[in-house]
Parts: sequence; C-alpha cells; structure tokens
Amino acid sequence: MTNEHSDALREQAEIEQAIRNLFAPEDEGLRHALAAAQEAGLPAIQISPVQGKLLQVLATACNARKILEIGSLAGYSGIWLARALPPGGRLISLEISPKHAEIIRSSFAYAGVGDRTEVRVGKALDLLPQVAGEGPFDLIFIDADKQSYPSYLEWSLKLSRPGSIIVADNCVRHGRVLRVEEEQQDEDTAGLTTYNRLVSSDPRLVSLALAVDDGHTDGFAISVVKA
Repeated sequence: MTNEHSDALREQAEIEQAIRNLFAPEDEGLRHALAAAQEAGLPAIQISPVQGKLLQVLATACNARKILEIGSLAGYSGIWLARALPPGGRLISLEISPKHAEIIRSSFAYAGVGDRTEVRVGKALDLLPQVAGEGPFDLIFIDADKQSYPSYLEWSLKLSRPGSIIVADNCVRHGRVLRVEEEQQDEDTAGLTTYNRLVSSDPRLVSLALAVDDGHTDGFAISVVKA
C-alpha cells in the first residue's frame, strides 16, 4: 500500500468518525442496548450508528406512525427507529428468540421507548400474516435471515402503502450480492442477490443500494413504494 493510499484511507476514516460524532452520537440508551446484548452473548452484528441515524431520518421523512421491524437482534436499530415516532406512534419488532426478546424489551424500556414498542416472538414468516390487519406500515426494516429476504419483500409490499419506505440491511456485502449471477452462492448470498435484483426492477418501487456501513463494505437497499 502506497503512502498516498494509506493517507486517503486515514482521511476517509477520520471523516466517517467526524460524521458519527456530529450527527449520530450514541447516548446511554443505545450503549446500554449494546452492552446488554454483549453480556447475553448475542453476536456483535448490529447496524452502525450512522445507519441507525439514517433509519431515523427516513422514518421522519415519511412521517412514520407505524413501523415494522423484521428481525430485532439487540434492539439497537429499534431504538433509533422508535425515537422517530410521534406521540401515539407504534413500532412492532419481530424476534425469533424468546430469550432475546426479553433483552430487547428491557433495552427498549431503558432507552425510554418502551411505551411505543412491541416485541413479538416467533418466526417472521409465521408472524407476518398476523400483523397484516395492522398495516399499512409507513416504514419496514428487514434485518433477519438472509435467505428469506425475497419472501420478506413480498410481505413488505402487502403491508405498505404508496410512499412507504422499505429498508433491507446487508445488501452490499463487498459487492458480492450486487451481481446477478446466483450460481455457486450459499443460500444467504443468493437470498440477498435475489432481493437486490427484485427491488431494482420492480415497477412498484424506486430503489437504491447504499454502502453506508463503516468502511463502506456493506449497507442498505432502500426502496420507496410508488403511487
């Protein structure tokens, strides 16, 4: 690596840190959610603070009153989203693990969003038909098992309205899931590749993938449902 390249990477890292410090600082509620997840042995695969703030910006942009989160993990992303809700707003978060759900509920309460959040336990594809009558949702965030992303997209379209925003995590992955070839891919990679192909070509959506994770190796696919 040349000195010039090294300097460019250092400058990029400094800019990213400055953006995080200025626009997406973590408070005690967010830090507590991460600490509780670590203590419980959950994998440290949560979104970055900048991604969390982006979710909050998107929820605010579409005047979200109802948010659906498919996959909760530590509750970290749910806190960012719930803080964008107005009085009377609601976030429903789907979590497969009963043990993790208790940790998430506790983290929501600690962060001051327990009054506007609900964690439902079970497989997402089993729970989604049950929430169908509670839509449409203004924003849907997908961050669960990757092989099921195409199915989650189908449900998201059923549960949305014109103007709703659908965001899916892990849709860049060093560029591997942006290619159209699915041969010799594992199930997770194939699921993400198919998801990207579907949202980029569906006439009901306006979509874009953004590398917004630290180091720009991963990121979101963001879609807006057209009228």
